[in-house]
Amino acid sequence: MPATEHAVELAAVAARAATEKKASGAVAIDVSERLPFADIFLIVSAANERQVRAVVDAVEEDMFKAGAKARSREGLEEARWVLLDYADVVVHVLQAEDREYYGLERLWKDCPLVPLPELASEPAQA
Repeated sequence: MPATEHAVELAAVAARAATEKKASGAVAIDVSERLPFADIFLIVSAANERQVRAVVDAVEEDMFKAGAKARSREGLEEARWVLLDYADVVVHVLQAEDREYYGLERLWKDCPLVPLPELASEPAQA
């Protein structure tokens, strides 16, 4: 069963918020067939710790406005890879070099991508 419409809408909200803070390379992966706890992984890149924090703040604010509250938040202390768990959607905000190193897209390459609004679909910067 593919990701729910609600999860797709929340992923779009998070992607828009992230790109408004200049995050790049937004990719939404439908993990609903593989994981029992989430429908979509949203992955975005940020240039440095300050930008990671700004992106996280923007995502949390816009998701709250959309009626979603994070169940957990991890990694903000170091701000290299922050994970925001919204149940249906898990948002990963990574510094660009960490994103490349961990290769989440490669790990989930067998899962389909979820289309995002054009604003959030700019290519990742190396």
